[in-house]
Amino acid sequence: MTLAVITSRALDGLAAPEVRVEVHLANGLPSFTLVGLADIEVKESRERVRAALTNSGFAFPHNKRITVNLAPADLPKESGRFDLPIALGILAADGQLDAAKLAQFEFAGELSLAGELRPVRGALALALALQRSGSGRTLVLPQASAAEAARAQQVRVCGATDLLQVVRALLPGDAAEPLAPTQPPPEPPAAVPPDLRDVRGQAAAKRALEVAAAGGHSLLMVGPPGSGKSMLAQRLAGLLPPMDYDEALASAALAGLAAGGFDAARWRQRPYRAPHHSASAVALVGGGSPPRPGEISLAHGGLLFLDELPEFPRAALEALREPLETRQITIARAARSALFPAGFQLVAAMNPCPCGWLGAQVAGRACRCTPDQITRYQGKLSGPLLDRIDLQVEVAAVAPDEMLAQPQGEPSAVVAERVARAQAVQQARQAGPNAALDAGQLDALCPLDDAASRFLQQAAARLGWSGRGLHRAIKVARTIADLAGAERIAVAHLAEAMQYRRALPQG
Repeated sequence: MTLAVITSRALDGLAAPEVRVEVHLANGLPSFTLVGLADIEVKESRERVRAALTNSGFAFPHNKRITVNLAPADLPKESGRFDLPIALGILAADGQLDAAKLAQFEFAGELSLAGELRPVRGALALALALQRSGSGRTLVLPQASAAEAARAQQVRVCGATDLLQVVRALLPGDAAEPLAPTQPPPEPPAAVPPDLRDVRGQAAAKRALEVAAAGGHSLLMVGPPGSGKSMLAQRLAGLLPPMDYDEALASAALAGLAAGGFDAARWRQRPYRAPHHSASAVALVGGGSPPRPGEISLAHGGLLFLDELPEFPRAALEALREPLETRQITIARAARSALFPAGFQLVAAMNPCPCGWLGAQVAGRACRCTPDQITRYQGKLSGPLLDRIDLQVEVAAVAPDEMLAQPQGEPSAVVAERVARAQAVQQARQAGPNAALDAGQLDALCPLDDAASRFLQQAAARLGWSGRGLHRAIKVARTIADLAGAERIAVAHLAEAMQYRRALPQG
């Protein structure tokens, strides 16, 4: 046989379209040609495959004209994941393998020069794409990647350590040594997040944190240095319920696309991403060629904490506006585009002025900034961005003697129980958090009594809210009502929601 066809998969964002690796051996001037819109990493596989086959004890067809086609031709191919299917295709076309068995498998893996298999990026995304295809094929991956892919429980995944082990499984007849299916790794022990009781005082900020957790709302905390903003943000994850299986799969698949890969110890733990304020727009929303997910996608299903919010580049902050509304991001380039989910919960913190002490009632601390400096500093956050942040609260500085005298507050477990009850109500009512409600659902799912409706109209007119700000205030009031166990939104719920949309303090 001079032609062999192997099935593999490329990565196109979070999708993994099928790729047919077609290998043809012909007489003629010896050569090794690789076509099919392959990037440099894929083209370099020729040398890796040649050395791996030779060092694994196989006869490389040096006297043949070798042509490898990666189809479809218009789909970009990147990384070394095609090393293994190319090597198997050469052996099958040369008659050293049982070609009939190849149709039962899909292969991906990078080869070392000695024939060992190295892990590939996006293993879980490959498995999920195979699961959606319904082909029933078995996915063969390097051993290190097979454990990640085995999280997709409806796909048969087999791991191998080297090329020789894969070839033995494809030998004809009784000579074959089948690969053992890889079992999903055991559930890691649940991590213990920081407890909310460690934050002394700050009752108003803790209440805002509870509302944000219950409804999935974005939160901005404004206060002087050392007032507890970062501590509060780190404890928000402890108020959220564990991820369900589908959420965990989506989060793990996205993490597998990043440079560091998926950490098995964080399975079913909500991601907590806290990029430094020097991060670029591409780092936050994603980009590159081929497109890679950014921090907002890696935080999908979890929290994105942006400390020192005004210090981020203006372009990076403005790039958050659309994902905050749509909960997804499309990375468009001239040749291709990729869609990534971005259902993150934004938690941000900032000082009220450059020196940080505007409005602070602490002995020996006074704001030194001029009104012009304060205006420029706060002006780094555009009105449209602030309009998309549901909760905007002040975190006041607490004097040391008052802090030491404060008793410990409620533990995270108690607050998490109230959050879980409110989220159960939302799940039964609209199958999602209140923050994700669209405008068409507000009338049916957020009913106001007559007094509340009049109060809202007067407040919106006096405060000059936009339509978006009005809708977001209603969603926050709906969450407050859910925490209180109320079916309809009352004036008290709206009044509390209004307190969470305060403007920044001015100099």
